[in-house]
Amino acid sequence: MVNENLVIKLKGRPIVEGSTRGKALVSQKPLSFLGGVNPRGVIIEKDHDLQGQSMRDVILCFPHGHGSTVGSYVLYSLVKKAVGPKAIVNVTADPVVVVGAVIANVPMIDHIDISRIKTGDTVEVDGEAGIVKILEAEKTCT
Repeated sequence: MVNENLVIKLKGRPIVEGSTRGKALVSQKPLSFLGGVNPRGVIIEKDHDLQGQSMRDVILCFPHGHGSTVGSYVLYSLVKKAVGPKAIVNVTADPVVVVGAVIANVPMIDHIDISRIKTGDTVEVDGEAGIVKILEAEKTCT
């Protein structure tokens, strides 16, 4: 159960429409889909803070993308193979990531302070409104 008093609402810029909910996977480093992610959706970029983590079915939060334009197709391919992210949240949208999110139909928002989101948080993404909600489970007293 979610206590509405424990919801943190972040307003950003909508990039790709769509709504979803899931667990956040948060990086403080830019990410390249070409060479930085293997075909199974595992981040393999050397010295990346998410190296070894899977992006399957997560809300992927990172500052921005970097790398080749082929990264757009890599993101599309990951989503079509069901090993890609459910949504993308960025500080600044990179054209390569935007194109990948558009062709893969992955909800995307930027202009979000991702430092407020922690890996494992349950978040809701509303790509039409540009809203990210961080949901915290209601705490019970013992």
